[in-house]
Amino acid sequence: MKIAILDRDGTLNPSGESFIASPDEWTPLPGALEAVARLNHAGWHVVVATNQPGLGRGLFDVMALNAIHAKLHRKLAAVGGRIDAVFYCPHAPDDLCACRKPAPGLMEQIRDRYGVEGDEVLVAGNCVEHLRAGAAIGARLHRVGASQAAEATLVASGDALLPSPWPEGTQFHASLADFADHVAAQSAVAAPGLNIAV
Repeated sequence: MKIAILDRDGTLNPSGESFIASPDEWTPLPGALEAVARLNHAGWHVVVATNQPGLGRGLFDVMALNAIHAKLHRKLAAVGGRIDAVFYCPHAPDDLCACRKPAPGLMEQIRDRYGVEGDEVLVAGNCVEHLRAGAAIGARLHRVGASQAAEATLVASGDALLPSPWPEGTQFHASLADFADHVAAQSAVAAPGLNIAV
């Protein structure tokens, strides 16, 4: 089974300084839902793993979160896409749980639910915590929202390059759409039964 684990905020929808607390506040990033549909059509099951500390802080409840995700599912269905499941951490940062990314708890739950090995999983998002959680299970990592060149510029300081905050082996894509195009192209050229090194 081919599993792609996406972050939510900043990957499927814009991330801001305030929490998304109702369906009315949730809007997709341009091209993001179509990108999920392209992943599905290339044979990938898409799952979301998201930290939702607003729950732990009492800023919204599970019913509101479910309504937000119901809107996401409806919007996806309208463009021929599907997210199999949304896994979320409901804890505030000071709860010291095992599921708040960069801890690997959510990734482990997804891996175990679908019966796959870590290196069979693609983890994509624009958040370093999301990719670090993916790295902890040995997933293949994809940063969306920046190119390799842009990342090099971001970590440059004077004449020296600072260590990148992104885990080793992370691939860079300008957007979720570019990531989906990359994965779909790799899937199209892979022979049946072979593991795809995307």
